[in-house]
Amino acid sequence: MNLKLIRILFFTSIFGCFAQNDTLQNPYFKSYSDKITASVYYLDTSNSFEIASDNQDPKIYVSLIPNRREQIGFNLNYKIIDVTIGFAPKFLGGNKGDSNSKHFNFNTRFYYKKWMQSFTFINQKGFYISDDNITAELPHMRTTKIGGSTSYVFNDKFSFKTLVSQNEWQTKSSGSFIPSFSFYYTNLDLNTSDSSPGDIYVFTLAPAYFYNFVISNRVLIGAGLALGAGINDIDGDTSALYQADFNLKLAYNKDRFFGFASLNTVSFAQDEKVDPRLNDNIATVKLSVGYRFDPPKKVKEVYDKVNEKIGL
Repeated sequence: MNLKLIRILFFTSIFGCFAQNDTLQNPYFKSYSDKITASVYYLDTSNSFEIASDNQDPKIYVSLIPNRREQIGFNLNYKIIDVTIGFAPKFLGGNKGDSNSKHFNFNTRFYYKKWMQSFTFINQKGFYISDDNITAELPHMRTTKIGGSTSYVFNDKFSFKTLVSQNEWQTKSSGSFIPSFSFYYTNLDLNTSDSSPGDIYVFTLAPAYFYNFVISNRVLIGAGLALGAGINDIDGDTSALYQADFNLKLAYNKDRFFGFASLNTVSFAQDEKVDPRLNDNIATVKLSVGYRFDPPKKVKEVYDKVNEKIGL
């Protein structure tokens, strides 16, 4: 099942890259789509959960945190080709548990005119419970999440790609109102004798505003905030849900060299009347440096021939 999902997301990302070519030249942007972009990165990302209970005094808040969160890797991008190789070595401080702990994270997005679609797939095995008084291991706990968001960018002068990739750069400060509809499905299985897997469905609508503040020709700060609400369904029990997203990026860019640090969080919290509550959080911290260069002549020729035959 996981392999099928990965294949679907892979081909979706390819078609998304095709769709990205359907953009017009804009004096507020600078495109690097004709370059090969190579980068190395450090990534701290996880899908954690918080269980809260109001029926006890004092209230109990327990966090379920995955053992494997930190990765280092390499990314190579050219036109429709986007290859990432990463691994989560145990010597990184955020990686706990034994060799049975797993973490697989796949994210992609594509654009069609003013529309933007993101996809997320997260598969994790091995968690631990953490609160003020107790720490316990859940080595067999597994979660699988798949979903994404559909967004509409109102302002043609705003480059959302500047926030999420290195193939475009905002040259003049600009912002945009960007409402989003999100859907996520999560399967959570503690894998204990007294528990059974749970299915969680999330539907939310979140208005958002993003702004790229260009400090100089080389430096910018990008930020965004979304606040929304929706419906949460856990094994047939439906309740209100609140969403809060935050994005922040500090980037340095030259035509050849670039570097950035980014923080992205997506948080879902159930209504306080629900007991017990299962809140959901996706957090990502990324540090990356990279270099752009002209593609070898042979690579460009092969790509152009394939692109001509495909007719895109």
